[in-house]
Amino acid sequence: MKSIAVVTDSNCSMSMAQAKELGIYMLPMPFFMNGQEYLEEVDMTQEEFFKRLEENPGTKVSTSQPSMESVSGLWDKLLKDYDEIVHIPMSSGLSSSCQTASMLADDYNGRVRVVNNQRISGTLRYSAIEALQQAKNGLSAAEIGDWLEETRFDSSIYITVATLKYLKQGGRITPAAAAIGTVLRLKPVLQIQGEKLDAFAKARTMAQAKKIMTQAIRDDIDKRFGEDIYLDVIHSYNQAAAEEFREEALKSFPNVKEIHIFPLSLSVSCHIGPGALAFTCSKIHKEIW
Repeated sequence: MKSIAVVTDSNCSMSMAQAKELGIYMLPMPFFMNGQEYLEEVDMTQEEFFKRLEENPGTKVSTSQPSMESVSGLWDKLLKDYDEIVHIPMSSGLSSSCQTASMLADDYNGRVRVVNNQRISGTLRYSAIEALQQAKNGLSAAEIGDWLEETRFDSSIYITVATLKYLKQGGRITPAAAAIGTVLRLKPVLQIQGEKLDAFAKARTMAQAKKIMTQAIRDDIDKRFGEDIYLDVIHSYNQAAAEEFREEALKSFPNVKEIHIFPLSLSVSCHIGPGALAFTCSKIHKEIW
């Protein structure tokens, strides 16, 4: 049986320590603040990032992809100890990092399988965990990649934002729409399904937004996933609200015994801003465990 390393990036919402504990290798995602590049968790913590936004509201934030040197450097190091690599970057619809990694992999003679399973945050985390399990089941990197792409739509993410400022800054909504939404105090509920970040619904309050996200997850469970699911609450610098939402969600889904809370990655927070809440659902593929 071949030895296989599983690699993802910091958009999976895990810390480096959590990934290491699971046996997953993780690339830190780069982002920019006022033109200066930082690596998530390496150069700046979550707390430092949001504190800087609070202290300097005019700070311009943007995102990038890992350098080719950082990707190939990690692969070269791992391939000294492993036969193959399964590399699972964030959704190809949200970043060009998947396309870049795929081009790099062409030079590795089939030893690196780059997976485009169109996930991010908590759902990307579960893809990496499932990849590890499939490696234990004896699948090759190519077979694991094919399976992850076949099951890529077995997850959903719904997210609501506290401010429209960062969606406007990143070009996700127009300045006019942001101005109208701010005046009307609208809180858009967005959906990440497959490659795109799309509008899903509009709410006037965070309480209403949470109800919309909860009903959307319930509909996905009833119509798409069945009762065997993982649920996560994801937040951007909003821990107390996330804990409250988790308690509400546990009551709404009594069959789910545990709901994890994770922070939204900084490279996603650049587009969302502080105060966001998300609800994610991933189908459990019982046949692989």
